[in-house]
Amino acid sequence: MNKGEVIVIVGPTASGKSDFAVDLAIKNNGEIISADSRQIYKGLDIGTGKITKKEMKGIKHYMLDLCNLEDTFSVAEYKHIAQPILENIIHRGKTPIICGGTGQYIDSLIFNTTIPQVKPNKELREKLEKKTTSELYELLCKKDSRRGKEIDKHNRVRIIRALEIIESLGKVPTQEIPKFIYKTKIYLLSPTRKEIRERVTARLHKRLKIGMIDEVKNLIKKGYKSENMKKFGLEYVAISKFLEGKISEEEMKQEIITKSMQYAKRQDTWNQKYRKIAEII
Repeated sequence: MNKGEVIVIVGPTASGKSDFAVDLAIKNNGEIISADSRQIYKGLDIGTGKITKKEMKGIKHYMLDLCNLEDTFSVAEYKHIAQPILENIIHRGKTPIICGGTGQYIDSLIFNTTIPQVKPNKELREKLEKKTTSELYELLCKKDSRRGKEIDKHNRVRIIRALEIIESLGKVPTQEIPKFIYKTKIYLLSPTRKEIRERVTARLHKRLKIGMIDEVKNLIKKGYKSENMKKFGLEYVAISKFLEGKISEEEMKQEIITKSMQYAKRQDTWNQKYRKIAEII
């Protein structure tokens, strides 16, 4: 490992990225920077699969538990906090290992792209949250057809952020062809669809056993309902619907498995750009 080289671990949900990152960190004198848009929130532990102290095996982890549940957090804010951490790890002669499933977080650290410095617009977000994802996507296409063609039309969070940027700047700025900032080694974990389904199912049973439903109950006590848990992730939405009596326990489990598989497919689409330059595991 050359000094100053950055390791990046990408792959779909339930592909084993966290464990793989820890193993690499042990072998390469590394420290891990999480690139997960949900694990930045305090209190979202079981449902997001946040790594435990035991699982860390003494390896330093960053970018976990940064925000309160009511906070908003943009890619620009992530980069502002994480980039100095990455630089400091390199400065100390260690290896930064970026690990996570949020592609925009990862790209913000390794590519020389410019991120729009637009602060969250609470009033606009509250207005947009009342619309369905398809309505939001249609609105985005009307306001910025180029961005509409580029974005994942099912990714509600990204669509709302794009509309927020358009409200402030008039359009989402065009990005130049990205170039790596650092010498970068990318590992792409690529299990089969069958393997992912098996892991997602086993993971769900484990999380339910260790208290994921209680974690959602705590969110409900704080005033959250199924319709405003979308930013926390599909598991929280499905379980809150079950606790509200809207679906059965079996329907809740099937919804989590089905939507996890859909999410894994979207992650695979995003990760295709890495395939030619990554070591595929």
